[in-house]
Amino acid sequence: MFQGLRNSAHGVADEFKKFVMRGNVVDLAVGIIIGTAFKSITTSLVKDVVTPPIGQLTGGLDFSHWVIPLDLLNLGRATAEVATINIGNFVNVVIDFLITAAAVFLLIKFVNKLDEAVDEIGDMLDGDEEEVAPEPEPEPEPEPEPEPEPTTEEKILEVLERISAQLDQTAQSSKS
Repeated sequence: MFQGLRNSAHGVADEFKKFVMRGNVVDLAVGIIIGTAFKSITTSLVKDVVTPPIGQLTGGLDFSHWVIPLDLLNLGRATAEVATINIGNFVNVVIDFLITAAAVFLLIKFVNKLDEAVDEIGDMLDGDEEEVAPEPEPEPEPEPEPEPEPTTEEKILEVLERISAQLDQTAQSSKS
């Protein structure tokens, strides 16, 4: 019983090892780590670079301090903290997202251009001449339509012409 459990655990461990070592999983892990580091850069960009000039344009307001107090449940108690809806933080997160999305878009666009350039260089190195699209094969000529079957009258006329030609031959050979 324990042997079967050990073999089963060993099989699961091998399967998990295969799964983790797949290229896609490793690439995903690297992407998450880089994305987390990139997120902190964009957050700092929004808080420290983008938000202050926008706040200056709006009369010196700081987004992070934009709140809507929910004083409905306080009922006049001075000691209770007032709950707030933090609109400013939400605006910062939206700006952060837009900058991140734009940066990822530009990064993907750059990688695609780089990939195209590498493909072109590879094509140039593969052969001395540029690849030329093969000449299209000429379309086969359409087969001529079969002649229609002769009518009965045409068949009779043909037979009569043959008989007439044979009679003419017979008449000429008997005269000679």
